Amino acid sequence: MAISYNKMWKLLEDRKMSKAELRKEAEIAPNTMTKLRRDEPVNLAILGRICRVLKCDYGDIMQYINEAAEEEK
Repeated sequence: MAISYNKMWKLLEDRKMSKAELRKEAEIAPNTMTKLRRDEPVNLAILGRICRVLKCDYGDIMQYINEAAEEEK
């Protein structure tokens, strides 16, 4: 299973918000931010807090990438 948080980074850029500001407002631990930067899975509760801060939905901050389909190409 592959997850991409590129949508979240783009959304932060569009809203002129830094990763540090997001971390502080959503009360995210530094190690969790590292997981997000590495496109690793994180708890849905954390993603929910990010959505609350950014006033968006889960699909606005993350994307599932089907690795099997990518390998077939």
